[in-house]
Amino acid sequence: MFIVHCLLFILFSCFTFHPFHTSLTQMEFDPKSQTFEISVRVFTDDFETALTKENGGKPLHLNLGQKQDKLVEQYVRKHFAVAGADRKPIPVTYVGYEQEADAQWVYLEMPYAGKSQNVFIKQDLFIDLFADQVNLVTIQLNQVKKTVVFRNNQPVQAVTL
Repeated sequence: MFIVHCLLFILFSCFTFHPFHTSLTQMEFDPKSQTFEISVRVFTDDFETALTKENGGKPLHLNLGQKQDKLVEQYVRKHFAVAGADRKPIPVTYVGYEQEADAQWVYLEMPYAGKSQNVFIKQDLFIDLFADQVNLVTIQLNQVKKTVVFRNNQPVQAVTL
C-alpha cells in the first residue's frame, strides 16, 4: 500500500492538477545531533489553499518569491505535532521551507534521546480541506523504517520509536 501511494505521489507530482490529496512526511534520526530531521512534502496548490484559509481568506502564493515563513510555521505547528506517552508536546523546531517543482518541502527538527519510547503523532495537514486527504509519515530510526498512514478518521496515532 505504501509503495502504491508513493508511486502515485511521484507520478502525479509532475502535474499541477492532481486527482488525489496526499502529503509525505519523512522523519529520519540523526545520531550525531540526537535529533529527528523532519521533511514534509506537500503539493503547492493544496498548501496555498490551506494557507489562504489560515490567512483569513486573503490569497497567498508561495512561488512569487516572497517568503511566508511565519504563516507556514504557524500552519505546520497547528497540524503536525509529536507528544510523549504522557501527552506532553515534544518541542519541534521550524527550520524553513523551499519549493521543488509543484511541491513545497517544509523542514523541522525534533530532539530525541535515542531511547525506545511511545509517542503520539498528529499529522492532519489539509484534512479539514479535503475528505480524501492521506498523510503518510515514514519514520527511520537506526535500521528500522516504518510508515504510518493518517486519514480523516485517524489524525493522531500512537507510534513506538
